[in-house]
Amino acid sequence: MYEILLENRAEHDLRRLSTAIFSRIMQKIQDLSQNPGPPGCRKIVGAKNDWRLRVGDYRVIFEIDDQDQAVRIMRVRHRREAYR
Repeated sequence: MYEILLENRAEHDLRRLSTAIFSRIMQKIQDLSQNPGPPGCRKIVGAKNDWRLRVGDYRVIFEIDDQDQAVRIMRVRHRREAYR
């Protein structure tokens, strides 16, 4: 089981979401503790350990650390803003 770590920026992004979207995204984030590479999860091109998870129009940008058994959530953004 992987530990889920939220960075400050991700917490700020989550606070700005509506309740319905927040619930969907939090369920997907919790699922990452069981399986850090679920179907639909893709590596971000040009990044060493950064991955993205699609949840509707939103993207969860995260990093997997297999050595420490941790998933670090870095950003939760709308798809048009996620990669800036």
